[in-house]
Amino acid sequence: MVAAAREVQADRWVAYFEAMPDHLRDDEIADLRRTALKARSAFGPKDSLPDVLPDSVTRPFRDAIDRLLKELARRDVTGG
Repeated sequence: MVAAAREVQADRWVAYFEAMPDHLRDDEIADLRRTALKARSAFGPKDSLPDVLPDSVTRPFRDAIDRLLKELARRDVTGG
């Protein structure tokens, strides 16, 4: 994501996502939810990441974030 944003000189998105890989890998569960929600918010109806990056880059990331959020919600429900 960061490399693709750099390639098209989308500096706003580079800054937005630059530290995210470390957070997604290292965050505690509570912080991980916040990071995932921040990542998902880049796919809003206005000024959205897919407006500047190709679907082949953004869709797999969005789908992975959606799966992560579902898993975190499942964990909350089951008390895991």
